[in-house]
Amino acid sequence: MNTLLAMRLVFALGIVNLVALLALSLSCRCAAARTPFSRLLRTDAFAKFYSLHCYFWPVLWLSVIVHLVVAVWVLGIPFGA
Repeated sequence: MNTLLAMRLVFALGIVNLVALLALSLSCRCAAARTPFSRLLRTDAFAKFYSLHCYFWPVLWLSVIVHLVVAVWVLGIPFGA
């Protein structure tokens, strides 16, 4: 794999990590139950979004694992001798 392509992949997967983490946070009932967001729990849009909550976890884990593997492959482990 080309080094430039691998670095772009690491960057893109970092963005996927952030988006998946944000989606998990926003679709969590615990976060939505807090006072400013409590009205969200009663909307149909949130119910639809919440139904996808379990699908965000595998996306996040797969993205984090591939991100880690490619980053270590390209950059190496910086704590070596």
